[in-house]
Amino acid sequence: MKKNYKNWFIAILLPCFTTGRAQDIHFSQFYEMPLYRNPALAGIVNGDIRVQAVFRSQWNSFASAYKTGALNAEYKMHAGKGNDYVTIGLEAFFDRAGSTALTTTILMPVFNYHKSLSTERNMYLSAAFMGGFVDRRFDRSKMITNNQFDNGSDGENLPRSRYTYWDGSAGLSFSSGLGDNPVNNIVAGIAYHHFNNPRISFFESANVRLDPKWVYSLDLKTALAENSSLTIHSDYSQQGSYRELIAGALYGFKIGAQTDNPDYTIHGGVFVRWNDAIIPVVKLDYRPFSFAFSYDANISKLKMSSYGRGGFELSLSYIGLLDRDNSSLKAVHCPRF
Repeated sequence: MKKNYKNWFIAILLPCFTTGRAQDIHFSQFYEMPLYRNPALAGIVNGDIRVQAVFRSQWNSFASAYKTGALNAEYKMHAGKGNDYVTIGLEAFFDRAGSTALTTTILMPVFNYHKSLSTERNMYLSAAFMGGFVDRRFDRSKMITNNQFDNGSDGENLPRSRYTYWDGSAGLSFSSGLGDNPVNNIVAGIAYHHFNNPRISFFESANVRLDPKWVYSLDLKTALAENSSLTIHSDYSQQGSYRELIAGALYGFKIGAQTDNPDYTIHGGVFVRWNDAIIPVVKLDYRPFSFAFSYDANISKLKMSSYGRGGFELSLSYIGLLDRDNSSLKAVHCPRF
């Protein structure tokens, strides 16, 4: 019994205390988390305001599932009298994992500048910076170790149960319309996260740092017919020795008489996180809101332990105009993803 409790303690807290390297949490609906992918994706939307919320519950077959929530808010405005514009925004992130309630809280303001590359076509090069505050903590009262079963304290020489650090990211993106149909768009980006290589250790060890992460993204939307479209999203990430590829497609069908700006659009599709999960997705657009649900079917080496159950995600987004008489839409036309 003692050995089992000790093993649980090691499994939950080892990534935080050892001299190893750490990786970021991933989202299956990564395309609903533009700032988390790349700060240069902020504001690349057909509207002045975008607010998005995502909730993820992972490894529900285990006693203490991972719970993650994130919120993005963006506001786009003109930059002078030309077709350039800027976006300011904020990313908020909350994650809780394991029986010791290991909790991560992130607040990241973002600034993105969009440079127009054409007076005749919807084409922009965007450069962005995002930086802010990260807090990590766990509940030491919930630790269970061998010593506690021998009427002792937890016996772990941990100098602190909380630490904070500053983090930063930078990114570039290219967005453009394709042809005469405004539905057809492409967005490609590259982002460099954790460029300051922050120290992350409850032991205050300089050897434990968060590896920088590169993210390469590509999104493509094309009209299949007057009332249908296909949207492809893909990300390739590398952080230290860790690599991740996730890609998939959504088929969208418009409902209503106004096909250019329908009241309803239903989407369905499948994404694959390579060697990890197959992810079916359903999404409903109801102007100006969108709601989506996805589920991870585990295909990794953890399949036997998790019984194939990875986790689910829920997302809700709002896209609108703050001032219809002075909207950035009058000057620019943004990708319709």
